[in-house]
Amino acid sequence: MPDLYSNVHLILRWLHVLAGITWIGHLYFFNLVNVPLQGSLDDAGKKIVNPQLMPRALWWFRWGAMITWVVGIALFTLIYMYTPGVGFGPSALFMDGGKLTDRAMWILFGGLLGTIMWFNVWMIIWPIQKRLLTGKVPAAEIAQQRRKAYLASRTNTFLSGPMLFAMLAPSHYGAMSLQAFLMAVGVGVVAVFWAIKASPKVGKLS
Repeated sequence: MPDLYSNVHLILRWLHVLAGITWIGHLYFFNLVNVPLQGSLDDAGKKIVNPQLMPRALWWFRWGAMITWVVGIALFTLIYMYTPGVGFGPSALFMDGGKLTDRAMWILFGGLLGTIMWFNVWMIIWPIQKRLLTGKVPAAEIAQQRRKAYLASRTNTFLSGPMLFAMLAPSHYGAMSLQAFLMAVGVGVVAVFWAIKASPKVGKLS
């Protein structure tokens, strides 16, 4: 592609997807693999496994989230708030006839869910896990802090289904309606719910 705009657009989209795979992949690892694993370990086992596993996994998890979020904002600006040859301002993909386009409504919905998920990672999950791994949580508060981090992570897992649908919809689905919105939320949540329920049974040898 000879023009700068198209090349920057492609590079940002590639980086957004790559970082998103890293982030959501680790989110699913934590919820579908690590939660059942932690439930099978006693305190002695956790002291052996977690110092080797969690710091590295949490590094990729949180920085995948950060890069996905920052590049997502840049990509949103490039596509919806900039028109080549015109400059910055709502593009035709964002506003049509003075109203938000269906495409814009999908991406704003997905961006909202992604921002909530990013907040949970950086403001709740990571600070708690860092304190737990460095032994800075008083023994009486460990269970409560683990539960708080777990709930934030579970929330992100359920949000990820509708979020991913909303991110794909602008280019591959398009139309926004109440029925489409409810379908995106319902299908996304049900898919994640099934995966969580099936996870403890997956991988058992018979």
